[in-house]
Amino acid sequence: MSMVKESVDVDVPLHTAYNQWTQFEDFPRFMEGVEAVTQLDDRRNHWRTSVGGVSREFDTEIVDQLPDERIAWRTVDGEVEQKGVVTFRSIDATHTTVSLAMDFRPEGLVERAGSAMGMVDRRVKGDLRRFKDFVEERGREEGGWRGRITPG
Repeated sequence: MSMVKESVDVDVPLHTAYNQWTQFEDFPRFMEGVEAVTQLDDRRNHWRTSVGGVSREFDTEIVDQLPDERIAWRTVDGEVEQKGVVTFRSIDATHTTVSLAMDFRPEGLVERAGSAMGMVDRRVKGDLRRFKDFVEERGREEGGWRGRITPG
């Protein structure tokens, strides 16, 4: 497994950043290589990605979700193996730090080489910057789900 950790400070309140992140079907609007995310239910999402000409589909399950604090997930089916957590920390009333930590298993020589060269780190950093731009341009979330999902 390989690990990537990145953070970004966004100029919106904590609840705005968190609520927007829960809109998983909007991820293709700021995540490079994500073609579609379909929310299957409160816990599960189906992903379709294309990275470096390689298309993949997989399902993720949210294993821990605490509003305004964290969302943890893992893959449960498909061509990708990963797990991670995104956390939200209030800096002040109008600024939030969004941090993402993800373990993933690169498949094949090309993905292993890309991981070793830091390509995944740069992609995640870019995705977080694009999330920052996405939510700051609006100044508000486009929706939000504030339910609690507990581990186990």
